[in-house]
Amino acid sequence: MSVKIRLKKFGSKARPFYRIVVQDAREPRDGRTIEELGIYHPIAAEDKQVSFDSDKVRKWINNGAQPTDTVRGLLNRNNFTL
Repeated sequence: MSVKIRLKKFGSKARPFYRIVVQDAREPRDGRTIEELGIYHPIAAEDKQVSFDSDKVRKWINNGAQPTDTVRGLLNRNNFTL
């Protein structure tokens, strides 16, 4: 089973809101998740856009989960080293 750390969309068309989640790569974007790691709110102020539990993220990466390019960029932008 291939596991990804990726975004799950919530909110409306003009007001997007995302959760950073761990999912099986074969699941649809808004499908069943294994665990929720944080949130991404692109409309909020720059310093309040992303929040996540770094311990959980590190645990999943050490267990072999691969972050998508978007999530990798969000983590790097918030000084999280992979």
